[in-house]
Amino acid sequence: MFAIRGARLFDGEDSVDLPNPTILIDDGRIQAIRSGTTTGTGHPHVDHVVAPDDVDDVIDLGDVTLLPGLIDTHVHLVFDAGPDPIGRLAQLSDDEALELMRSAARAHLAAGVTTVRDLGDRNYLGLRLRDELAAASTPGAASAPGASGRAPTGPSMFPAGPHVLTAGPPITTTRGHCWSLGGEADGVDGIRAAVREHAERGVDVIKVMASGGLMTEGTRSELPQYSLAELRAAADEAHRLGLPITAHAHSGQAIADVVAAGFDSIEHCSFMTEDGVEPVPDTIAAIASAGIPVSATLGMLPDLPLPPPIASRINGIIGMGRMLTEAGVTIVCGSDAGIGPPKPHGVLPHAVGQFVRELGWTPADALRAVTSHAARVCRVDGRKGRIAPGFDADLLAVHGDPLRDPSAVLDVHSVYRQGVSVAALPERT
Repeated sequence: MFAIRGARLFDGEDSVDLPNPTILIDDGRIQAIRSGTTTGTGHPHVDHVVAPDDVDDVIDLGDVTLLPGLIDTHVHLVFDAGPDPIGRLAQLSDDEALELMRSAARAHLAAGVTTVRDLGDRNYLGLRLRDELAAASTPGAASAPGASGRAPTGPSMFPAGPHVLTAGPPITTTRGHCWSLGGEADGVDGIRAAVREHAERGVDVIKVMASGGLMTEGTRSELPQYSLAELRAAADEAHRLGLPITAHAHSGQAIADVVAAGFDSIEHCSFMTEDGVEPVPDTIAAIASAGIPVSATLGMLPDLPLPPPIASRINGIIGMGRMLTEAGVTIVCGSDAGIGPPKPHGVLPHAVGQFVRELGWTPADALRAVTSHAARVCRVDGRKGRIAPGFDADLLAVHGDPLRDPSAVLDVHSVYRQGVSVAALPERT
């Protein structure tokens, strides 16, 4: 058992008012939280029973805020964040694409994103990467150096990437949005068969392209791709097989149909029209009533131009996000990392400030959207998104206090994946 100590702690739900909060870790899991002093506060997750001599090492990170590792609910590890990610991918073999995905995964981890939900790969490469990274993160008996330079007991090798949840190729219509990734399916029977194939392959979530998208020539974001009957078939089959299902949905009709079909979450939810954004109050009320969370597409590098179709709609999209907030819809963040230069892998921390500036949220609400609330949407809330006993020791330490200044999440001090320090963090833009 070893411990990590900081000056402040946000546990995924609230700030913990505890002097010198100290997280006790054993075998990659959080065992307890205690004060670095002898005074207690009565916090439900604080354990004062463990004696100091029960801890092999205390890594004092100094004046940092400790947070749960961040969770990005929507990434594309197979896209290179260049000007033409689909065209670039078409030039790569599967082995080359997998190496690109490894690099993307490392970039997320370096930014403090310890869990990602990959919502569209090619040829189920995400499954190969998921299993590879899971094997590399299995706790062992050897030691790994912590930020102090000492060697606490922990997993036997440095983590190679975040915890990956994957959808495989997104299910789309023939020549529909992202058809080149290999997930084409049409009709009620066809979409049921596609869901079954994905389940048999071992995916974590089903992703359906309910509307067209900006990245695929010949499709239109403001138009639905599937009928309500087809979407219901997809949701029914996914739930029968015990899998959550989410939908890429820009068009108002597609969003309404996804809600009626019983999907578990909605990606983008932008209510695009041919030349703008037109939120539908009745549909927003239905989303809130059904308790369906929205994975908002936030998180981008500042000062880089947005694609013209987004730039022309950005004020409408922000207004729509405020409407969703006011309606009580649960909103988390899926950065869509990989789809273009403003969205490199590891961009999620930029979303925290966007939630505050653009949607009028408090910093605490913004942090919940990328930790505990995101964990619930991804169905890993029993082990991710919180700093609490029994949870994975996926931790982010940042300089400053993100509850006062959201930009502090960009100033990474250190990252831990299942209690192992992520050494030699690469340069970040």
